[in-house]
Amino acid sequence: MKNLTDTLTHLGEDHKKYFNAVCPPIIQSSNFIFDTVQELKDAISDELNHHIYTRGNNPTVNILRQKIAALESAEDALVTSSGAAAIAASVMSQVKAGDHVICVNKPYSWTYKLLSNLLTRFGVEVSYVDATSVDEMRGAIKTNTTLLYLESPNSLTFEISDLRACAALAKEHGLVSMIDNSHCSPIFQRPIEMGIDIVIHSATKYLNGHGDVVVGAIASSKEIISQIFNNEYMTLGLNISPHDANLVIRGLRTLELRMHRSDETAHKVVTFLKAHDKINKVIFPLDPDFPQYELAKTQMTGCGGLITVALNADDKASVMRFVEAIEKFLMAVSWGGYESLMIPSITFHDMPGVPDSPIPWTYVRFYIGLEDADYLISDLEQALDKI
Repeated sequence: MKNLTDTLTHLGEDHKKYFNAVCPPIIQSSNFIFDTVQELKDAISDELNHHIYTRGNNPTVNILRQKIAALESAEDALVTSSGAAAIAASVMSQVKAGDHVICVNKPYSWTYKLLSNLLTRFGVEVSYVDATSVDEMRGAIKTNTTLLYLESPNSLTFEISDLRACAALAKEHGLVSMIDNSHCSPIFQRPIEMGIDIVIHSATKYLNGHGDVVVGAIASSKEIISQIFNNEYMTLGLNISPHDANLVIRGLRTLELRMHRSDETAHKVVTFLKAHDKINKVIFPLDPDFPQYELAKTQMTGCGGLITVALNADDKASVMRFVEAIEKFLMAVSWGGYESLMIPSITFHDMPGVPDSPIPWTYVRFYIGLEDADYLISDLEQALDKI
């Protein structure tokens, strides 16, 4: 990866082009003009690298693309209207009718719906496997397998895949390897450097970091990015607005600082939670008691702010008392911003007409934001007393 400070602060910015302004401008234009027919022809033949129409490429968005590519040690990147859009475009770019996908167990819910509800309608098969086991992934490979899809750490329960081994397995069998790297961000994990082909982000989370933009990102080789751009991206209209791209550029300025702050505070909160008698289990990949701790250390330089706990609770009413006694963690989906959040698994149990979540109702996922550790710990302590 290029120098991190240079990437976050300067890469892709040419101040002389915009009156020496420190902040790059928002080029809020849908259309761009040309002086000659030949110039227009040249641009149309390579729209990924020219500004014609903002559904394709835009100067503000292009600055963000360069920064995300550099952060992930990728040749190029695309910015999409959501993380789900990034996942859909990336997966669809690598499969056709009759192909088979191997996917990590318990993926992000919209990844599951894409693979199981949408693509199966068009003749794509999917197998969900324990991606902590390279042998299980190897055993799932068929003659029509084209894609290996990973999340590491995995959603909610944070299982780890051996990324180097997965990349080697994919290359051995001619598969494309793909990972949702939202959990760690490129500050703490860079899968392309370990051989993974395509990296995806819900950039709504850490990359933006301020809870005010919904955005996704795809990073890969120039060949793959060009393929996605000229097909799925342009056809489905997955672009982000220049205004939102500018907000994400703003968010990236503090990405490294925010990641390290969340990670440092999360370690302190984990230490508190592990010592409390109302906590049955703490799940945090860089905790020495995590089952895959040694593997996590080889491919993650930090963990970020996500922690899942299993409460020592005899009934659902106890869980509800705990959750509703919490004052400093906001109850909401998503994560990655400045504010600490929580989502209790009990939310997804006993919903009329909806199957119960496979995650036990005693589980609560916390996201540690930028608040002081003691401030958060005191809130958890008083709420745990209500169980």
